[in-house]
Amino acid sequence: MQKNVIQRILGLLLMIFSLTMLPPIVISLIYQDGAIKAFALGFFIILFSGLFFWLPVKHIRKELRLADGFIVVVMFWFVLGLTGSFPFMFADNPHMSFTDSVFESISGLTTTGGTVIIGIDQLPESIQFYRQQLQWLGGMGIIVLAVAVLPMLGVGGMQLYKAETPGPMKDSKLTPRITETAKALWYIYLGLTVACALSYFLAGMTLFDAICHAFSTVAIGGFSTHDASIGYFNSTSIEMIAVVFMLVSGINFALHFVAVRQLSFKTYLADSEFKLYITILVSVAVIVSTVLYTTETISDAESAIVKGIFQAVSIGTTTGFTTAEYYNWPGFISILLLMASFIGGCAGSTGGGIKVIRFLLLIKQGLREITRLIHPNVIIPITVGNKTLSHRVIDAVWGFFALYVGTFVIMYLAIALTGLDLITAFSSVVACMNNLGPGLGEVGSNYAKIGDPAKWILCVAMLLGRLEIFTLLVILSPAFWKR
Repeated sequence: MQKNVIQRILGLLLMIFSLTMLPPIVISLIYQDGAIKAFALGFFIILFSGLFFWLPVKHIRKELRLADGFIVVVMFWFVLGLTGSFPFMFADNPHMSFTDSVFESISGLTTTGGTVIIGIDQLPESIQFYRQQLQWLGGMGIIVLAVAVLPMLGVGGMQLYKAETPGPMKDSKLTPRITETAKALWYIYLGLTVACALSYFLAGMTLFDAICHAFSTVAIGGFSTHDASIGYFNSTSIEMIAVVFMLVSGINFALHFVAVRQLSFKTYLADSEFKLYITILVSVAVIVSTVLYTTETISDAESAIVKGIFQAVSIGTTTGFTTAEYYNWPGFISILLLMASFIGGCAGSTGGGIKVIRFLLLIKQGLREITRLIHPNVIIPITVGNKTLSHRVIDAVWGFFALYVGTFVIMYLAIALTGLDLITAFSSVVACMNNLGPGLGEVGSNYAKIGDPAKWILCVAMLLGRLEIFTLLVILSPAFWKR
C-alpha cells in the first residue's frame, strides 16, 4: 500500500469536493435564504482539510495500484459522507444532529433518496438545491469525475475507475484512454440532465424545481424539493417525463455512448440486458396497474395505469420518487415493487440493485444446470448476445450474489436488533442496500422516526449498495492486507 499516494489523492479529491459548496452559496445569495454561513463554513473546512492532506505529499508522482484504488474509493466515500453533512449541521434550518446529517449526506451521495427531514417545502432554497446536487454528483460517481481531472494533476485513474464503476464486466472501455472514457460518460450524463430539466420546465415546473428534479431523476436518486415528491405537481405530463428519463438513466451508459456514436437505435434492441430490463419493468407496470384497478384501490382506469406505470418504473429503477403512498397500497403491490428493486437498473447505469445483467446471468446459469441434470455430458456455454462469457465472470456473479444475500441477512438481523418491527426492518434494508429510498412501515415516507443505531447501520447498507459490496468488503479481507 502506497500511503503517500493515497494521502495525496484524498487531499486532491477533498479540495475538488469543496467546490460543490459554491453553487449553493450562489443560490443562497439569490434567494437571501440565510443559509450562506453553513455552506461557507463547509467550503473552508473541506478545502483546508484537503490542503492538509495534500501539501506534505504534493510532489509524490507514482501510479496508483489496484489495491490503492480500492482504499481510496472506500475511504473517500466515507469522508464524503462525513464532510457532505456539514451544511446540514451548520444551518439553522434544518439544524440537524450529527447522525441525521451524515445519514442525509450519504443518502444523497449514494443516490438512495431516503430522508430524515420533515418539512422539505420549508427548507431554504440553497439547502434544497444542495440535497439534489449531492445526488447528481453521486449518480455517475464523483470518482469518475475525478478520473477526468486527476491525470492533469499527475495521477493516473484506471484503478479508481475499475473500483468505482458498477457491473460485472468493467474492464471494457468506451474510448482508448480512461480519461476520455470518464469524459464521455459525463457528457452523456450532462446532456440527459439538461434535456430532463428543459422537459420539466416546459411541462410546468419552475426553473428551480426543474433543475433540482432533473438532478435527482438522471441520478436515479429520488430526492425532491417537496415532501409530496413528484405528486406535489399533480401533473400527468410531468410524471410521464419522469418515467422516460428514469427509464433512460437506468440503461447502461456505455450503450448510450455506442448508440449516439453510431446514430442507431438498433444498438439497444441488440442488447440482451436492455431487452430484459424493459421486459421486467413493463411486466411490473402491467401487473401493478391491473391490481390497482381490480382491487378498486384506484377506481379510475386511466389514473390506475398512470400511477402503476410511474411507481413501477420509479421503484424498479431504484429512483424512489412517489406520486402516491404506495406503501399503503395492497400488500401484494408493495412487495412486488420492493422485489423489483432487487433487480434494479442495468450495469453501468446510475441505478442500484443487483443489476439486470447479473439477474440475466443467474437465470442462464440456472437453466444450464437444469439442462445438465438431464444431459450430464453436454457442454453449454453461457452467452450474452454473441459473446461467450468466461467462467470467471459467472463465478464473480455467483460470488456477488452470495455476498449480497449474506450481507443482507446480517444487516436485517442488526436492524431488527434495534427494536424495529420486522416489516420496517426488512424494507429499510432493502431500500438502502438497493439505493431505493422509501420503504414500508415506519420508513414509508421518511426515516425520521427510527433510532440513531438503525440509521448508522443503514448508512453502511447504503455504502455497500453504492459500491456494490465487493469494493467495500474486499478491504476488510485479511488477504487484501497481506504483502
